[in-house]
Amino acid sequence: MNEIIIELEEISPKEFFGTGNENITLLKKYFPKLKIVARGNKVKAYGDEELLEEFDRRMTMLLKHFSKYNKLDENVIERVLTSQSSDDYTTSEKSGEVLVHGANGKPIKAITANQRKMVELMRKNDMVFAIGPAGTGKTYTGVALAVQALKNKEVKRIILTRPAVEAGENLGFLPGDLKEKLDPYMQPLYDALRDMIPAEKLAQYIENGTIQIAPLAFMRGRTLDHAFVILDEGQNTTHAQMKMFLTRMGKSAKFLLTGDPGQIDLPRRTISGLKEALLILKGVEGVGMIFLDDKDVIRHKLVKKIIAAYKNIENRE
Repeated sequence: MNEIIIELEEISPKEFFGTGNENITLLKKYFPKLKIVARGNKVKAYGDEELLEEFDRRMTMLLKHFSKYNKLDENVIERVLTSQSSDDYTTSEKSGEVLVHGANGKPIKAITANQRKMVELMRKNDMVFAIGPAGTGKTYTGVALAVQALKNKEVKRIILTRPAVEAGENLGFLPGDLKEKLDPYMQPLYDALRDMIPAEKLAQYIENGTIQIAPLAFMRGRTLDHAFVILDEGQNTTHAQMKMFLTRMGKSAKFLLTGDPGQIDLPRRTISGLKEALLILKGVEGVGMIFLDDKDVIRHKLVKKIIAAYKNIENRE
């Protein structure tokens, strides 16, 4: 049987192996045909020569990543072990910096490789599309970037909008005035803001219009200058709504559009404005696009499994 020994130099084995050797357990999952043993500061693997070569290559990538970031977790290991090259998971040091300190002082930053790429794209482009399933941090990272831009005085206001898909008859049955009827649709945006801005300051920003949260229909006829604008749930826009929104862009504005093409709530046979825009604007200079996936899910680990299970069913249909 062939054998390979990898020695950890200037790296804490305890941190690299993880609590209870959880990182080694993950490695075994990806290389089930190899016998992998971690002892002291060495990792030994036994098995087929070709597999051992691949294992050695992946371990080198993991060790490089750990040396750079002093951190390994399930998402990083999965990304490294399934990527074609380091370009798929490495980003500049700057993209991993703290974006804002939250309301409780907690540092908020892009966690996964694709979230960091989203940060980089937003710095290079005035318009970015961030596409991916639930829980990948598209909206949360976007709101953090918007709050950072406001604090750095790069923009004068933040505008957050979503299409209220059921803004027809269903809203009419809800009690309260228009704001009370629409607030449930905007809740995820409020939640993200509350994490990042102290309650009193947030209320002040909303009152004086520095931060505006409104349904997409309210954007019609406006020119959005000196603003960081986020369109959330973009997959639920129609062709006309998306075109209207994209043409609201004013001077010194940043536009971020997020969405999940797998969660379209539009009536059947209605084309998603987001899907259409991705095709039309592909390759347009100044427009960035990032596609997040289930490896970027930072909610409960079950969310990742749920996404994968649904993907299996949808692929069979």
